[in-house]
Amino acid sequence: MQGELNLLESKLAQLVQLTKRMRAENHQLRQDLAEALSHARQSDDKINIAKSRLENILAKLPDEKI
Repeated sequence: MQGELNLLESKLAQLVQLTKRMRAENHQLRQDLAEALSHARQSDDKINIAKSRLENILAKLPDEKI
């Protein structure tokens, strides 16, 4: 009986440690995701600015007649 309790206690301790590690990893993954989403939004903004500038430049060019 004592052996079974010791085994259960050991397994419970392992479960607690695994849960702590998974929570820490999950927290880090959430931070990484937030950072990646922020970079993606910044990239989208830069692309939209560049697109707008190019459209303005193209609008100023004379029409080519063939």
